[in-house]
Amino acid sequence: MDDQLTKDRLTRSAWLDHGLRILARQGADALKVGALATGLNVSRGSFYWHFKDISEFRLQLLQRWQERTTDQVIEGIDTSIVGAARLTHLMKLAFNEDRSLDRAIRSMASTDADVAKMVASVDARRVGYMAKWLIEAGVESQRALPRAEFLYWAYIGQSAVMDPRHSAITELDVDDLSALFTR
Repeated sequence: MDDQLTKDRLTRSAWLDHGLRILARQGADALKVGALATGLNVSRGSFYWHFKDISEFRLQLLQRWQERTTDQVIEGIDTSIVGAARLTHLMKLAFNEDRSLDRAIRSMASTDADVAKMVASVDARRVGYMAKWLIEAGVESQRALPRAEFLYWAYIGQSAVMDPRHSAITELDVDDLSALFTR
């Protein structure tokens, strides 16, 4: 098969992965069909083979972001960890991850109502799951939601901290904080 034909027939998944990388590195303004195709060294036709237009692509990017950063994380923790260890594990993952994609999507949400709606849905799901895990760890149900919300606010706010001395947290500190929230 001709190499150019192979290149022009990238999978939908390859386009979405590339789009997420570009979004994280350069922001929403960089999500243009021509620039994306050039970055993948393929024609614009490859894009339109998989997506009706840039709006559909952006929607599928958001869905991919939700799947990877929420659905798969929750499923992985639910199937492999029990009790209070779930919250500790989640905190270690969350507070030590690269947050550039999350910041870019939240930036998009500040000017796009549809993106804001998706982000709000993801936020609610994440907080709800943390509250559920807190209850399973023994926290009274009326205290679980405010604690989960507070932890989530800390997670969201951490990515805004500019001084690198205050933007990271050790695993030992995460263990200590997790214990505070599960008492």
